[in-house]
Amino acid sequence: MARIELSLHVAAPQERCFDLARSIEAHTHSTSATGERAVGGKTSGLLSFGDSVTWRARHLGVWQKLTSRITAYERPDHFRDSMESGAFASFDHDHFFAPTAGGTLMRDVFEYRAPFGLLGRVAERLFLTAYMKRFLQRRLYDLRDLAESNEWSRFVPHPIPKNAGTEIEKSSKRE
Repeated sequence: MARIELSLHVAAPQERCFDLARSIEAHTHSTSATGERAVGGKTSGLLSFGDSVTWRARHLGVWQKLTSRITAYERPDHFRDSMESGAFASFDHDHFFAPTAGGTLMRDVFEYRAPFGLLGRVAERLFLTAYMKRFLQRRLYDLRDLAESNEWSRFVPHPIPKNAGTEIEKSSKRE
């Protein structure tokens, strides 16, 4: 099994980074080079525990479909997406978010197994791990750029304040 670990400091709040990483629209934006699109399961919004999504993208010159499911979820610290079907024999992709003095440390741990047994293990060593590392790094950098700009709000719904609606309820009772 191959393993890729990446980390990147982001000058943005932990919750924003967490939500951007689980946003289908932000994922599509950050993977535009491969033409990645959500074509099945949940196809928009923020992914949560148990949600599955089927992606269609062009990787290594071939159009592929891959379905993954959110199999672990602890907002705003961690979530995991695990492949259910697709080009790999298996994969688990853990996304970790730790608050820091200046923002958030985002860390990805991607463990995968290529198909085709021994031939797949050779492909992992020769080119597949390097390809996946570049792909995941580009995605992390794009998420950082979104989180550190005002563009993040295009991909993550603004939270509703805890006291939203309170004034309406009070004014309705007065009338």
